[in-house]
Amino acid sequence: MAEKAFRTFEDLECWQACRELRMFAARVCRGFSKEEEYRLKDQILRSARSTTANIAEGYGRFHYQENIQYCRHARGSSYEVLDHFITGVDEDLIPEVSLSECRILVEKSVKLLNGYIRYLESKKKNKSTNR
Repeated sequence: MAEKAFRTFEDLECWQACRELRMFAARVCRGFSKEEEYRLKDQILRSARSTTANIAEGYGRFHYQENIQYCRHARGSSYEVLDHFITGVDEDLIPEVSLSECRILVEKSVKLLNGYIRYLESKKKNKSTNR
């Protein structure tokens, strides 16, 4: 079976899943009051944006290990989004149904990121053994 070539980070399923999470977070944040503009809303948007930005930055690196590290940061940011949503529910700013949807999107993103990290680790290992 031929290996799929990625032309751009936008082709990566993990980036696409994180983009979906980022857009969902932005939609939920639109309903926040002005009072929360620079509090929880800002934290949610920053962590959600970090998911896709880290994947893109890692993709632009020339070494597998750097790419892996940026994907780990994206994974951490995904969990950070989830934690902020939990906080939002605890403080009656986000409905429970939005938290449930967030959990699904984070789980999907993390699963795909873990798969991409494993792929990069195998490529790194193969490169070092083929010298």
